[in-house]
This record gives sequence, structure tokens and C-alpha cells, in this order.
Amino acid sequence: MRWETIRKDALPRVAPNLLDYGKECAAFSWPEARARLQGLPGERGLNIAHEAVDRHAASAHATAVALRCVGRDDSVTSVTYGELARTTARFANVLRGLGIGHGDRVMTLLGRCPELYTVVLGTLKNTSVLCPLFSAFGPDPVLQRMTLGDAQVLVTTAELYRRKVAGQRGRLATLSHVLIVGEGADDLPGTESLSALMADAADSFTIPPTSPHDMALLHFTSGTTGIPKGAVHVHEAAVAHYMTALYALDLHPDDVFWCTADPGWVTGMSYGIIAPLMHGVTVVVDEGDYDARRWYRILAEQRVSVWYTAPTALRMLMRTTPRTGPYDLPRSFDLSALRFIASVGEPLNPEAVVWGREVLGLPVHDNWWQTETGAIMIANFAACDIRPGSMGRPLPGVEAAVLRRGEDGRAEVVAGHVTILETPGVEGELALRPGWPSMFRGYLHDEPRSAAAFADGWYLTGDVVRRDADGWYWFVGRADDVIKSAGHLVGPFEVESVLMEHPAVAESGVIGRPDPVAGNIVKAFITLRPGFDATAAMRQELLAFARRRLGPAVAPREIAFDQHLPHTRSGKVMRRLLRARELGLPEGDISTLEDPTPEDASTARTEQPA
Repeated sequence: MRWETIRKDALPRVAPNLLDYGKECAAFSWPEARARLQGLPGERGLNIAHEAVDRHAASAHATAVALRCVGRDDSVTSVTYGELARTTARFANVLRGLGIGHGDRVMTLLGRCPELYTVVLGTLKNTSVLCPLFSAFGPDPVLQRMTLGDAQVLVTTAELYRRKVAGQRGRLATLSHVLIVGEGADDLPGTESLSALMADAADSFTIPPTSPHDMALLHFTSGTTGIPKGAVHVHEAAVAHYMTALYALDLHPDDVFWCTADPGWVTGMSYGIIAPLMHGVTVVVDEGDYDARRWYRILAEQRVSVWYTAPTALRMLMRTTPRTGPYDLPRSFDLSALRFIASVGEPLNPEAVVWGREVLGLPVHDNWWQTETGAIMIANFAACDIRPGSMGRPLPGVEAAVLRRGEDGRAEVVAGHVTILETPGVEGELALRPGWPSMFRGYLHDEPRSAAAFADGWYLTGDVVRRDADGWYWFVGRADDVIKSAGHLVGPFEVESVLMEHPAVAESGVIGRPDPVAGNIVKAFITLRPGFDATAAMRQELLAFARRRLGPAVAPREIAFDQHLPHTRSGKVMRRLLRARELGLPEGDISTLEDPTPEDASTARTEQPA
């Protein structure tokens, strides 16, 4: 079905920050964007925390609400910019008291709680490096990322520490301090109470000189093979955070903003914390879990004006809305304050864009970016037409291109050069011209993979797209095997490696299977060792094993037993072929496939009911 363009014939009730796309792109420059930020007093550099908190606290904006925290019990606690400046100063002093300074790694394993914001911004004030971890990760992903990231400080809760870190503490050679949020530190050897340390710390702190090129954030992202990659970002990223929130999210100073992304991922950090606070808006923080009625209630009661969420969440909300008749649930709440909705994390289906307009009174504006880009690169803007299903157009200051692909699905590089596809509608790998301030500065401790991400003056995104004749980009799929599930990036290698640790598993191959709500779900194909049977009980045992080790966001939700997984002649499991067979797609080139016997081909797979 071809969806009609949603025309923006009339401007929204609040004049958008970006009115004329062509004019803004032509006039834009990153140095001029940098001049919009204040910088540290005395020309001592650029620090994210100063731009997000301290400059507001030193002005008449100090009494404005920075955080409006909705507890699981629906209680609401507000934190002003002045108060946030003082608590973040306390945490910076706590770090200094522990001997943690410039460039040292501070990791968080927390949900959306007020303390998270204090830790994140206090760490950046101290010129230490902040690395968020997803609280739903299992012990293995947590251990791996803390090891790769050289964690020196971990801030978490007693429950999360006990379940995910304590048993492996001895393997974390660099970890010097574990700070416990809330109660429980007294019962956990080797930990300290964050609140006790904060109580003894001063509430003023002078941010040291900070180079825009100093490392500020470390975000881990999954790869198709090998270990997760730690993308390094610097304080200069603040320039892109500010400008992209201005253009793509259309933030204005009096907005109430809600980003539903978990702070353990880059979206929850860049747009759940940093960018909105830089704009001085009120940020809604929901400690509760997803519930349709709860979300509508928060939108209504907190008078949210700009909402940034994920396609999975929108599809879940759509499932609570009848296809015919009155839209009872959303219409039972006053959503009149809402003026702009944006979505990111995975492709947004056209139905969700139209559903937003019909049910919520506003279309959903899709946008695209990656952990490596650090900020939104392509978007649908408030004042511009929307082509449902499209990612949108590049932001001012961002140069994008579609590159011809080779046999491996990635951009073809011949003699060091790539080929730009100018013909509209032709599929190729999306590439970006380096130079935007939030571009990652490489993968930590992994120069080969850092170098492989660039070719011929372009950053290679790994995403396959097409561009129409008018410059709108359309997502086609991943050139590699990374799975986008409910807004999370899942590396199949990481899942396969853990499954292989079970004594029954001889081999595994992991793919993403399309799902109407999550976008994709993780599905594993498993070859069992001799002596183990492909039964429903075995399937449940393996699912539970994976959930314990990886956490529910990463572990497979489906398992199929397959005693003859397809391999290349070099012995590598062909995930591409598993995916094609699962989805009934053409298998493509199988010249590198090792030859199964006819009997193998006919009796390979055993599906088990849930």
C-alpha cells in the first residue's frame, strides 16, 4: 500500500524552530552552532554538564523545574535546575574524594531514578567518563562491558548488584568502588552507600578545564561478530545534542518533554538527559514500567508537550485501540498539551504515523541515528511534510549519501574509493560525511573495527536505504546481522556465545524474526549434542538459561532445533540463509555453502511448541 504524504499546509500552534528546510541547510555551519553554547567561564573549554545544568542554575532559570519524577506509586517529585546543580556538584566531590578524576570510568546500572541524573551529570562535571549499562542485562553482558570499559566506579542498587555483579566481582580487576543507591550497602561487602557519601560532600564544585575533545561518554553497541563495541564520544557532542533537539525534536524553553527510552541506551542518555536539559525544559522521568493507561495518564497529568518514544511502544499502544468505534482509552485523557511526537529506535511503520494523527491528533515524526552518530542525523521536521514510512531528510549540517554495495552487502570499496548512487530509488548503504560534533571518535581498544567503519571520507552506517527523487530517505534493512528488537540492538554473536555454554548445545545460529510489536524478536536455531533430545522441556530449559545469563531484552524468545545448520565451507553458520529460510525468502548465492546430504536437508529442523 502506498501511503499519502501528510501535508503541513498550516503551521503548528507553536512556531517550529526549523521553518524553511532548504534555507536552513544552506546557511548552517557547525562553528556558528557552537557559538550558541556558553562554554566554561574564563574560556576554559566546553563541558556537557555545564551546558545542561550550571549555566541555567546561574541564571533566573535556577528555579525552573528540571526533572519531574513520577514514582512507581505515582508520587511526583520535582527537582529545579538550582537543586540539580547542587546535587551534581556533591557527586563530583564524592568522586574526587574517592580519587576518581579526569578520564576515569564511571558506570551506571540503574533504572530511571532521580539519582541517575545526579550521577550522570556529576560524572561529567568531574571530567570523568560516563558509561551507562542497561539494567535488564544479565550478568554476562554486564561483566563483559565493565571489563571492556575499564570500569573503576559502578553506581547501582543493592538488588542489581547482588543479582548481576557480586558473583563476578573478583573478575573485575579495575573496579575500585561500588556505590549503592538506596538501602542495602551495609549488607554487601565491598560496597558503599551513595547517600552517606553525598551527605558528607560539599554542594559546590568548579568544573575543571575541559577540552571539547575530552572523552565524556562511552556507549556500548552490539556487533554481528566478536565482542560489543564501546563507542567513544566527547564533550563537543553537546553541540549536536543541542542543535538536533532544536531542529528534530523542536524543543522550546517552556516545553515539558518526555523521552521513554531507557537511560542504559544512547537514546535515553542523549535525549532523555543531556539534550533536553541543555534547552532548559522540564524533563519527565517515569520510574514505572510500560502500561498503556499509565502512559496516557502521564502524558495528560504532566502536560507533556513533546514526546519522544519508540515504534515498539507505539505499536503496543495501537493494540489497545479498537480499529473501529470510539478510541476509548486515549480519548479518556486530556492530551491537549501534546504538540509534537517523535519516534526512533527502529523503522516506524506507516500505520503508526497515521494512527498518531487519527487517534492522538498528531502524526508521529520518525527519525534515524545510531550509537556511533551520537545524535539524530535524519528526521521528519515539525514544519515539513511527512511521507509515512520514511526516515525523513538529513539535518542541517549533515551530509548523507547512498553507496553501491558489494557481494557482502556492505559498501563496495575499490582501490580505496566508494561509488555514490545518484539514481533515486536504488538501494545502497547509507553513509555520512564525518565532521558533525557528536560523531564517535572510535571504538575503545579496537582500532581495526574503528578503521573499518570509514572509507573514502565517509562513515559507513551498515544500514541499507533508498533515497527518493525529493531527498527523503527510506530504511530497507541492516547490511549485517545486528537485530533491532523493541528498540534495542542485539548482537547475534553475543547470544550464540552464551547458548554454546549450555552443555546440551553443540552449535547455534541467531537471527531476528519480524514481529508486529517488537519489530523483531530474537530467534535461535540450535544443534544439540549427542545424548540430548529436542523436546519442549529442553527448549524451555535453554530459554530460561539464556534469560538468566543475558537478561530478557537480549535472550532469544524462540528456539528451533536444527541438527544441520547451514555453514560456509569455512565452517561459519550462515545467518543470512537461516533468515531466508525462516521468512520464505530467496536464498541467494549459496556457492559458499557446504553441501548437506539429501537426508540432512529433509530432516534438519525440529520445531517445538511453546
